[in-house]
Amino acid sequence: MSTASWKFDTAHSNITFSVRHMVVSKTRGKFAKWSGELVFDPGDVAKSKIDVTIDAASIDTNEPQRDEHLRSPDFLDVQKHPHLTFRSRKVQDLGDNRVRVTGDLTIAGATREVVLEVESQGRAKDPWGGERAGFSARTHIDRGDFGLTYNKALEAGGFLVGTRVDIEIEIEAVRQASVQAA
Repeated sequence: MSTASWKFDTAHSNITFSVRHMVVSKTRGKFAKWSGELVFDPGDVAKSKIDVTIDAASIDTNEPQRDEHLRSPDFLDVQKHPHLTFRSRKVQDLGDNRVRVTGDLTIAGATREVVLEVESQGRAKDPWGGERAGFSARTHIDRGDFGLTYNKALEAGGFLVGTRVDIEIEIEAVRQASVQAA
């Protein structure tokens, strides 16, 4: 059985997030610059690996002043911590085109375990003779677990920024050359 390496096609993929703002709405954002690779072993899904590096300064919430604040030491501190990373440690096949990926997420120098619920969207041949695969993943984190604790209390109760961050990932990956498993 051969292991296939899949490179993420970032032009057709995205890493997005949302967080409550002033209790009443959600602010959404994305990371514009990132890269990574998926190594998939169809014979033994548990041997699969995912590795992603995100350019922290590429955060984009469609509001430049907020983005600058998010890059500051109050949040991501991109001068000291230019990258967010995710490295898988365990991949479990759940059946029905679903897997659970457990790995280490590092944000602003703090590393915590995160579990991604992933659904395969299928595979297809592209017009250039290559093979592509699609995946959707979801998880959530508590930003305080990563030391991102900036906030302001609101007069009416609650806080300016929610602590729960919902993360959604849409991946299109391109199969690279196969390597024989040892």
